[in-house]
Amino acid sequence: MHTKKFFLLLALTSVLAACAGADKDIEIDRSLTDIYKSAYEEFNDEHYETAAEEFLKAETQYPSSPWAADALVMAAYSYYMDGDFAGALLVSDRFMRFHPGHKDVAYMLYLRGMCYYRQVSDVRREPGMSAYALQQFQQLVDRFPKSEYAENAKNKITILKNYIAGKMMYSARSDMAKENWPSAISRLQSVVSTAQETAMTPEALYRLTECYTAIGLPEQAYGYAEMLRLNFPDDTWTKKLTKKSSDFESGKDEK
Repeated sequence: MHTKKFFLLLALTSVLAACAGADKDIEIDRSLTDIYKSAYEEFNDEHYETAAEEFLKAETQYPSSPWAADALVMAAYSYYMDGDFAGALLVSDRFMRFHPGHKDVAYMLYLRGMCYYRQVSDVRREPGMSAYALQQFQQLVDRFPKSEYAENAKNKITILKNYIAGKMMYSARSDMAKENWPSAISRLQSVVSTAQETAMTPEALYRLTECYTAIGLPEQAYGYAEMLRLNFPDDTWTKKLTKKSSDFESGKDEK
């Protein structure tokens, strides 16, 4: 009985040895230090995709290591540097899921915001990415107001709010050109109510006076004209309004 088991074990060992010899692509286990060293070398050589893959190996092969979270941060950053924003976002999702209380959460929110921010197109296109970027930057500022990334995030928020307001203004002007007054008024009121601190607000108020004058509602036109005068007395749109104030107040649409 024991002899049979011995020969069976010997045969199995021979088969496994033959298989191992046939497959020379099997990667021998590497230490975390070796993987990290390789990853940083690839990163420093600007081989960002390969660096990201190496950092991910460090995280997946050594998930309990104190360096696991750092590996995800570097993998996300490597993908970002490679212009692979989708890859960076996927890795950052994993980081947020497994390391929600990590010291680098603020940075990852900033990196996520930048991934969306760099995909923002011009004002004539759908501003979906700007809304996502704004959400990430706002979350960063709200949760980590003293973070080293907060000030930069605030600047990006201002830019994005102006961008979104600019998109609405572009659409509103298009509606006005087609005399689609209800749609134009709705968009302009949205600018006034949700983007008051942007550079678009004075023009939005001015355009509202034009819209309400066009549809024969002089009292509403006058109300928005007064709002423009009171809040932006020295603005270019206020000066333009002054030249036409008599027409707005009388309900005439001067063209």
